[in-house]
Amino acid sequence: MTKTVLDHKTALDQWLDQHHAELTAIRRDIHAHPELGLEEHRTAALVAAKLREWGVEVTEGIGGTGVVGVIRGRRAGQRAVGLRADMDCLALNEETGLPYASQYPGKMHACGHDGHTTMLLGAAGYLAAHPDFGGTLHLIFQPAEEGRGGAVAMLKDGLFERFPCDAIYGLHNTPGMPVAHFGTCNGPMLAAADSWAVTFRGVGGHGGSQPHLSTDITYAQAHFVLGLQGIVGRNVPPLDTAVISVGYIHSGSTEASNVVPSELRIGGTARSYSPEIRALIERRIAELAEATAQAWGCTAEASYHRGPRALLNQPDQVAVAVAAATSSVGAANVNGAIRPGTGGEDFAEMMEVKPGAFMRIGNGVAADGSFAGLHTPRYDFNDAIIPDGVRYWVNVVSEELGQGWQAAAA
Repeated sequence: MTKTVLDHKTALDQWLDQHHAELTAIRRDIHAHPELGLEEHRTAALVAAKLREWGVEVTEGIGGTGVVGVIRGRRAGQRAVGLRADMDCLALNEETGLPYASQYPGKMHACGHDGHTTMLLGAAGYLAAHPDFGGTLHLIFQPAEEGRGGAVAMLKDGLFERFPCDAIYGLHNTPGMPVAHFGTCNGPMLAAADSWAVTFRGVGGHGGSQPHLSTDITYAQAHFVLGLQGIVGRNVPPLDTAVISVGYIHSGSTEASNVVPSELRIGGTARSYSPEIRALIERRIAELAEATAQAWGCTAEASYHRGPRALLNQPDQVAVAVAAATSSVGAANVNGAIRPGTGGEDFAEMMEVKPGAFMRIGNGVAADGSFAGLHTPRYDFNDAIIPDGVRYWVNVVSEELGQGWQAAAA
């Protein structure tokens, strides 16, 4: 059995040596042609065409622009596993100056989804040529991870009814984490990512000669912003996690600085792990808005939009993920107990339905310790990590579905 496993890894190394340049070209092509959520028509067509070229069974249009590829192992086995990558970009102007920079103003792959798609494509190419496992592999290329509900759209379109999975796995690059390093953890890993908004309305007026005749909504807004942190500091238990941040405040005009505005819009994001804290934040934001508006003689209308829920890794799948990463880069470079973060990830919606694990892969650090973070105009996915990502995916399949061929070799 040992010899079979070693040969298997050698075959993968050889395949990666032959295909790394091709995969890099695919990644850079996707990067140059970014598409927002549910608009990934070109990207989805590229993915589908490449899968078919490698002999993978393909279904398109799931949840709008989602693609699922199916590879059936040549060994006996009934288990089915799903591997998921995201395809959409962000609404951002790129400032990298790279030769393959975005060709579309206002759109950029600033989160590395171009790399995620490419790494899963690479795994598909290898596993289609070497289906030495037992069971079924579903390759899930998801649209609209960045706030447009792609995971939910695929679920509503019958993703797991059409492609049953016993376990699912996701992977995301992490700038600042060294190359050839992986990290995950049990339980909560990422937070529920919600958005909120409040509109204050009052009676405007002349801010210079008759401010006393107005009901000044800027006073209500100022007290509201200060009070938001009181929700975190005095309503949320100290050992629970919560974040409330203001993302925008819109009111008045730069051409009319002597006018007290009659309407003000403010909004932001809220993050939490537990359903109870999530509900508390939603309720208290509305109560605070109403109370501060009443105190200053105006009105407030609050809204709260629940985005992806908190991402909760399951122990059995984390064990598989850690073992797969260890086989890829060695135990010294794998952290199975990283600190959770308050970023959001709509893969959590799929993990609410099926047990799974989410893994981070290092995107690298410059020699001076610097790096361009996710969602910034100078970020770029590191093509040097493509082989490690492919190895990880192949090893997840080996851990989950490899029992058939390993047993046969034994």
